Amino acid sequence: MRIVGLTGGISSGKSTVSNLFKSHGIPIVDADIVARDALKKGSGGWKKVVAAFGEEILLDNGEVNRPKLGQIVFSDPDKRQFLNRLLAPYISSGIFWEILKLWLKGYKVIVLDVPLLFEAKMNKFTKPIIVVWVDPEQQIQRLMARDKSSEEDARNRINAQMPLDVKRSKADIVIDNTGSLDDLNQHFQKVLLEVSKPLTWTQFWLSRQGAFIILTSVTSGLLLCIKVFNNTS
Repeated sequence: MRIVGLTGGISSGKSTVSNLFKSHGIPIVDADIVARDALKKGSGGWKKVVAAFGEEILLDNGEVNRPKLGQIVFSDPDKRQFLNRLLAPYISSGIFWEILKLWLKGYKVIVLDVPLLFEAKMNKFTKPIIVVWVDPEQQIQRLMARDKSSEEDARNRINAQMPLDVKRSKADIVIDNTGSLDDLNQHFQKVLLEVSKPLTWTQFWLSRQGAFIILTSVTSGLLLCIKVFNNTS
């Protein structure tokens, strides 16, 4: 199995690229969705977060008020890191099970969509790593337009993440999303060809098909040895 790492920054266009992969039949493991599940009312993550930040972060129905929690942690690096540490075990296990389910279904290529791919050290499990990049000022303008937020709030949220230029330096593939949607689509088609190329031998043996061949070969070898042993006894 080839696990493609996809990351970027807030308002960089990562979600658009993720949807393009999905529209071409490549399954996505979305860390944001896994994180939302980890915060559902009554879950282990929910209990940890409520115990740490208090019931004032809850909505009337008991679910976490995510915008309110976001305001708390985006303005305080220590609280943000603390929240990440609280949820990391639940998010990591959730991602693992999503990947396992896709592996069991026989998918050879999947995309792991993780905003904090490098920060969470998940980049070492993915190849290639794709970073969706935009110019920092363009990123601010897009975020302000999308969330109707102030420039100060937009800058705080962007500064809470690893700079896109740093992520770009760590990438195997960079998608420059400073242009139009048509430009992005053209760039994406080239990336799609790259990630859809035949698996390496290592990736093949780690796929379900490869594991089945190994299991079949080992089983056949054991049966042959047993037959030979019985014939010589």
